[in-house]
Amino acid sequence: MIYRRTVPVEFNHCDPAGIVFYPRYFEMTNSVVENFFAEVLNYPFSRIHLQEKSGLPTVHIEIDFRAPSRLGDRLDFTLEIVRVGQSSVHLVLQAGSGGQERLRMQSVLVWVSPAGKAAPWPAEIQEKMKAFKGKRQNA
Repeated sequence: MIYRRTVPVEFNHCDPAGIVFYPRYFEMTNSVVENFFAEVLNYPFSRIHLQEKSGLPTVHIEIDFRAPSRLGDRLDFTLEIVRVGQSSVHLVLQAGSGGQERLRMQSVLVWVSPAGKAAPWPAEIQEKMKAFKGKRQNA
């Protein structure tokens, strides 16, 4: 299954030429992941960080910038779960606008306990991620 979210390119995302400043893409992709956890997994970051005192850091990231995005564009992001591990999840995120791919990112997130060490996923999250990964696109 694929999660979709549209992010409008705003002034705060851009350099003086009106092109997205590349570090802002990392903020956008993090926002897509955060919303995925809240909307699909029903496990918002506020619960993870504030209530459970746990974390979900990105431990690996690869990104290809395919074409520039400009102020006023609407970026259509997709998030797909590639693999769910004992304490990690491998994701692929893509963004495009007007039929043109703008970026493709592969990342790995790890569940971190309050002690600051990798720990097994809470069963509720792991089960939902596996179910989401296993859903057929047209189901």
